[in-house]
Amino acid sequence: MGNKKKKSSKAGPGVIATNRRARHDYNILETYEAGVQLVGTEIKSLREGKASLVEAFATVDDGQVWLRQLHIPEYSMGSWTNHSPRRTRKLLLHRREIDSIEGKVRDGRRTLVPLRLYLKNGLVKVELGLAEGKQDYDKRQAIRRRTEEREITRELGRKVKGMTA
Repeated sequence: MGNKKKKSSKAGPGVIATNRRARHDYNILETYEAGVQLVGTEIKSLREGKASLVEAFATVDDGQVWLRQLHIPEYSMGSWTNHSPRRTRKLLLHRREIDSIEGKVRDGRRTLVPLRLYLKNGLVKVELGLAEGKQDYDKRQAIRRRTEEREITRELGRKVKGMTA
């Protein structure tokens, strides 16, 4: 019987990186799953669980979708073949998805934000969100709503414990 290692990631199995700030700063209207075109040392570095989506964003240029500012650190065992950590990477989507996305982001009010980077069947995928920016008052309302819900569940928990005791 072999010992199996458990992943300590809260985001789910196979998740390499998540952009937790994106849902705070943007209203996510739609999500898309896209493949990421990588070189050898990038996939090895990602399998070690190293990546950062903090400053990453996607653009549509000449009928192609590109992921920019995704930070994948150099592979620790790599040599002269190592990749550039912040290079622009091509995203793999169906033509009809690219055309749909291009039409939706053309007006400048919406943007493409990577939400999470994960492994699926041995391939690296990125979940893209078609997003509209939130205003400061929207962010404050969301924080207030979460706080109120937390207090309600806490009160209900106390009442249930009081009834059983």
